[in-house]
This record gives sequence, structure tokens and C-alpha cells, in this order.
Amino acid sequence: MNFAQLLFPDFSLILCGYLLCRYTALNRQVWEPLERLVYFFLFPVLLFHAIVRTPLEWQTATHTMGAGLTLGLLGIALAYSLPHWPGLGRRLDPRLHAASAQIGFRFNSFIVLALVDKVAGPQGMPLVAVLIGVCVPLFNVGAVYPMARHGTRGLWRELVRNPLIIATLSGLAANLLGLGIPDWLAPTTQRIGAASLALGLMAAGAGMQLGRMAQAKTLAGLVLAVKHLGLPLLALGVARLWGLDPLQTTVLLMFSAVPTASSCYVLAARMGHDGAYVAGLVTLSTLLGMVSLPLALGVLAHWR
Repeated sequence: MNFAQLLFPDFSLILCGYLLCRYTALNRQVWEPLERLVYFFLFPVLLFHAIVRTPLEWQTATHTMGAGLTLGLLGIALAYSLPHWPGLGRRLDPRLHAASAQIGFRFNSFIVLALVDKVAGPQGMPLVAVLIGVCVPLFNVGAVYPMARHGTRGLWRELVRNPLIIATLSGLAANLLGLGIPDWLAPTTQRIGAASLALGLMAAGAGMQLGRMAQAKTLAGLVLAVKHLGLPLLALGVARLWGLDPLQTTVLLMFSAVPTASSCYVLAARMGHDGAYVAGLVTLSTLLGMVSLPLALGVLAHWR
């Protein structure tokens, strides 16, 4: 399977979003409310529908959860270990590292949800939903804690209200109880899901900006290497450790190689750190995803 050709249409939508935002009247004032619509309504509906429409193999889901948590913990540890590598401690600004280390392990849920059906088929969506459900809380803690330890109360409040977590947990509960979406409502939820994928990808492109990438090039190269090289390699090892089947491994590899979360720069800026620098890293990560995704899905899966 030619993964580069398969993923091209989705990255074309990212490019369309970028061009529309930068060179037309459809600027950030248009895309910011659209991002909120996708994040708070369209994607949660997509996740809930994807989970309840197919009965889950709970042993498979449990293994996927374990693999996701293992990969997440390893990614966080690797990103935050950078200043302790020999010869690097004095070359990395501690404050910039605290803000940008999240680039190395977070993921863009817009791109994950848009790609999974093409890469893994309908069976892949519930597995991705499980990964999102267990990794979003972990990654948010990992991102916020180094920047402001005193902010944990606000962090937990945000996690409880996170729409993706709510949709995932409620979908898993409904699946466990044997509940589903009524036939008369299913076409509506399917159309909402289809709209969310295209709009989510274009919103990811609209958020790209290079910012001040001339600053701290060593740190930028290291955190991007962790994200787009280290994490896919770790995912391959984690898949073997947990004995994942080919479908689970494909989903985990895709999950590890997608670009980082576009909200990284928002979080950094709100917590008083260099948001412009982090925004540049987000943009480069989105571009590097065009290389790391085919690499992870093609070369690493074949190696397995």
C-alpha cells in the first residue's frame, strides 16, 4: 500500500486551510470559531458514533489502552529527558524547553480522526477512540505540569470537561451496555462525522505559522526528532511488548507519527511562555508529518 499517495488528499486539505487563512479574507477570525465547533461538537459526535456502532472486543481494547499509556509515558519521559543528555544541558533554555517539550508527545486529534478510516478501516476508529480517551488526560498533565505545578486544580477541571474524553467514555459505556444510535438518527451522525474530518484538517492548516523559528534551533530539532522519529520507533517496540495484532499496531504507529497538537502554542502562550516559538514548532511538525506518517506506516510496519 502506498501510504504517501493515500495520505495526500488529507494533507491537501491542510494546505487548503493554510492558503485560505493566509491569502484570503477567511482569516483567523473565521477559523477560530470553526475550530471550537469541530472540537466541542463535531468530533465528539464522530467519536461517540464510531464507538457505539461496532461491538468492542474488550480484550483488544484493554491491550490498546495499555499500549497507549505505555507509549505516552515513554514519550513524555523522552521529551523531558533532553536537558539531561550529555553535552545538552547548557545549550537548552530551561523555560523554552518546559514550553516546547509537549511537542514531542502530543498529537493532533483532527488529523488522527481524519486518517484512521483510510489507514485502518472502520475497525480502526474504536481503537483510536480508546487511545484518545486514555492519552488526552495523560498528555495534558505531561504538558502543563512542568510549566506550572500550581495549576493542577485548573488542569483537572479542564480534563473533566474535555469533550473528547466525555464522548469516548460515554461511548464506551453505551457499548458495554449494548446501547446504540437509533436508525433514524444514524444518517445525521454520519454526516456530522464526515463534515468534521474535512473541517478539522482545514482548521489544522489554518493554524500553521512559523513564528520565531530562528531561536533555539537545537531544541527545535531535538523535540521534533522525538516526535517524528523517536515516538514511532517506541511505538513499534510497545506493539511487540503488548503483543498487538496487525490492526492494533497500524493504529498505534499512525497515532505515534501524526503531527503534534495545534493547541500546544495556545497552552504555552496562556501560561506565560513563548507561544510564537511553540507555534513555529507546531507548523514544522505538521509539515514533518507528511514524511513520518508514510515512514511509520510503511517502513516500520513492513519491518515488523
